[in-house]
Amino acid sequence: MPDLVEEVRARIAEAADPERAPGMQAYMKSAMPFRGVSSVPLRALLGPLLAGHPLPDRAAWEDAVRRLWDGARYREERYAALALARHRLYRAHQDLGTLPMYRHLVVTGAWWDLVDDLASHHVGGIVRSHPDGAVPVLWTWASEDDLWLRRTALLCQLGSKAATDVALLRHALEENLEDSPHGREFFIRKACGWALREHARTDPDWVRAFVAEHEDRLSGLTRHEALKHLA
Repeated sequence: MPDLVEEVRARIAEAADPERAPGMQAYMKSAMPFRGVSSVPLRALLGPLLAGHPLPDRAAWEDAVRRLWDGARYREERYAALALARHRLYRAHQDLGTLPMYRHLVVTGAWWDLVDDLASHHVGGIVRSHPDGAVPVLWTWASEDDLWLRRTALLCQLGSKAATDVALLRHALEENLEDSPHGREFFIRKACGWALREHARTDPDWVRAFVAEHEDRLSGLTRHEALKHLA
């Protein structure tokens, strides 16, 4: 069986569209170039490829994810690493032992298209399935020096609905309001608002109370996003 990482890179190269690539890179404001493979054809390419090349154990899976990610020359290769990390064949590996790898991907990815997927799906899945061990980790991420770890702590409970750990949500928000170290950064202000807006679907009164309590520390963007769907 061919090496999965090299096979993924080769297939993405075969599907490349050089005319689309510069526009995709400009839209994403990415330092890393694109091959020009948009999301739908990329998913169609990766689906049978990942399913048809099962990796034998956890070590092989993590090695493949890291090699795809760290050795990426094109952004689609990092998207492929995220797809491999989350693939159904490796659900058993979505546990506390995988959080150090996801931390590495967050810090080195350092842009919203990569970090938001990691936060809401990869890290978020572990927070929901292993809350006792994962919540303390995300608690510390909420006040790390790295902006993207903070954004991950804010967004990791998107979709958790009634299972949301409101203590973690409150902590992540209070550590990242406008007077915090990264509180004036767009990506933090937007994430605070997004987290509140999403939780408002489950508990609008909690969100209204939080906004009222922290009125002086909320940016206009955060407040607008938080109350977007509330009367």
